[in-house]
Order: sequence, then C-alpha cells, then structure tokens
Amino acid sequence: MGWVHNSLASKKEWLSTLVVWMAALLVTAVFLWLLSDIVRQGFGQLSLNFLTAPPRNAGREGGIGPILVSTSLILFVCLAVAIPIGLGTAILLAEFSAEEKPFGRLIRRSLDILAGVPSIVFGLFGSAFFCNILGFGFSILSGGLTLACMVLPILIRSIEAGLRSVPADYRFSAAALGLSPMATLRKILLPAAAPGLLVGLILGAGRAIAETAALIFTSGYVDRMPSSFLDSGRALSIHIFDLSMNIPGGNKTAYSSALVLMVLILLMNGITSWLAVRWHQARISLG
Repeated sequence: MGWVHNSLASKKEWLSTLVVWMAALLVTAVFLWLLSDIVRQGFGQLSLNFLTAPPRNAGREGGIGPILVSTSLILFVCLAVAIPIGLGTAILLAEFSAEEKPFGRLIRRSLDILAGVPSIVFGLFGSAFFCNILGFGFSILSGGLTLACMVLPILIRSIEAGLRSVPADYRFSAAALGLSPMATLRKILLPAAAPGLLVGLILGAGRAIAETAALIFTSGYVDRMPSSFLDSGRALSIHIFDLSMNIPGGNKTAYSSALVLMVLILLMNGITSWLAVRWHQARISLG
C-alpha cells in the first residue's frame, strides 16, 4: 500500500505545482496584455513636447507638463510626511512593544483596519479635515497629506515586518559588543531590514501615485501649473480618469498619460531597489 500513497502524494504535488504555475502565467499574461495595449495606443503621441506642454482643448491636445509637476509635488508631500512617521511607528512597534502587549496589539489591529478602508473614505476625511477644518482648501498640500494618511498603514506594517525578520542574534551580538540601542538600530537593524523598507516604500508610493478617488476631493481638478503647495493641482491619475470618462475624444491622450504613469512607477521601483541594495551592502557593518 506504500507505493499507492506515494503515487497519490506525487500526483497531489504535481497538481499543486501545475496550479501555481498556471496562476503565475495567468497574472503575467494579463499584465503583458494590459502593458502591450497601453504601449500600442499611447506610444505614438509621446514626445518631449507632450511631457512639458500644458494641456489644451480640455486635455485632447497639448501635453501634461503641469500635471506631472502637480503629481510630483503631491507625491513629495505624501512621502515627506509618511516616511518619518511610518519609520518611527514601525520601530516603536517592532523594538519596544511586544506583540502580545495590549497597546501594540491595539495599534496593529487599527492599522490593519485602516489598510482596508476604501480610498474614497480617506478622500472624504481629507476634504473635511485638511480642506475645511485646517483651511488648506483644494490644494496639493491637502492631497499629499490625505495620501500620507492612506499609505501609512501599509508602510508601517511592511517596515515592522522587515524589522521583526532580523534574527535576534544580531541584537545579542550588538549588545555583546557594547553598542547602544540607537547604534544597533542605525548600523545593523535598519540595513538588515532594508527589504521590508523597500517593500513598504514601493507599495506606498505606488498606491499614492496611482490614486484617484482620494485626490478628487482634496487636490482638485485644475490642470494649470501650480504656484505653491496651497494651489490646486491635478494629479496624473485624475487626468487619465477625466480624459477617459468625461472628455469625448480624450482616449488617445489618456492612453499616452497612462503609459507615462506606468513608466514612472517602473522607474520608481527600479531606483528604489537599486538604492536599497546599495544601502544594504554599504551599511551592514559593526564598525
């Protein structure tokens, strides 16, 4: 009977491997189909003038220069606020709060719930709090702060997971060598947790730059060049949504804008990965 069980186990393993490969191939095929469709329909309009000129005729003509500037400023505000707060909170949860403690458990459950809240709810919150109560109005600052609130749960949980994945031997070795907790954190734990930091940064930035619903209520629709952080500005994702849904004849420009957005996301991922690898190689040292 042993050979029968072995045969069944082998078939189950083979079937599991086949299902995993089929799922991976399906996801890859869908991604390639989307990418090829966007490249095929959007590549023809791409040029330096398209990237720098202002939109004309409700976006059907011209370029996306002011849109790119507004998107960059919104992302800058988002990451400038989210990274230090997220890093500090993750260090507190991972290094100074045990998993079973009520305080840490309460924060983690709150973060998990916030990570699943629809982005339009964050948009309504940002509109009420940042635009009306704090008086920032429809502005790049309101949009960036709203996105920071939205990406913080993902960022914190990813960095915390990265820090917790560092073997305890690293901490014991650092303590044996007489390193202070801050030196241990700066010289050993953070470089060792670089993959977690990278994942959180990529997920947070990717969600922020592609977000639409939260920005409609906070940064606004205006497609002119912003003059300050308190000026309204249209993000690239809102520009694509508006062209494809509200502007007859805007699909061509929408495809080109979508191609630019995908290239930006790929560039961000590539640059962040390269920086994380360099940082990891340069900083893991006890000296």
